[in-house]
Amino acid sequence: MRFRFCGDLDCPDWVLAEISTLAKISSVKLKLICAQVLRDLLGEAIEYEKILKLTSDAKLESGDVKATIAVLGFILSSAAKHNVDSESLSSELQQLGLPKEHAGGLCRSYEEKQSSLQDSLRACSLRLSQLGSVGWRVDYTLSSSELREVNEPLVHLTFNLRDGERGRTAAVPVVLSADKFRVLLAELRQAQALMNTLL
Repeated sequence: MRFRFCGDLDCPDWVLAEISTLAKISSVKLKLICAQVLRDLLGEAIEYEKILKLTSDAKLESGDVKATIAVLGFILSSAAKHNVDSESLSSELQQLGLPKEHAGGLCRSYEEKQSSLQDSLRACSLRLSQLGSVGWRVDYTLSSSELREVNEPLVHLTFNLRDGERGRTAAVPVVLSADKFRVLLAELRQAQALMNTLL
């Protein structure tokens, strides 16, 4: 069977296996765990102690608790990536064997945070590094000891990139002739216009 929250593909086997683990937790506690997983997906700190307290009565081992967090993270982020509405997600989770009350609680949490989750996923999608700032200067050499007349402007660009994974900043210097700079600028404008049509 194909599921929208899986991108119209079959549900992964490990997700199917963990549905039974989710069913062991009460629906109210599952909704509270979803809130913690959503915090993590939105870039906030997840509180593992709260999750351990919430899962203590279900007598889950630490591996099962981690699997619960992973499967909820997968379900919520995949549903947001594929723009699945909460009713469809609830129906699909019930088809996989999750009780109706559990699916309803999970989907209510998802519905509350769907747009902010999609914005967060869009912001970090396909991004290894991020442009922090650009520094520039133009040098215009009139003449040198090598040549009597140069009259060639050089554009010095310094791109300050932030590494998305490590958080470090690196400076990347580039020196261009005036003609190459014009070509670069024209191509960047074309790329920006194309990106604006996609938004």
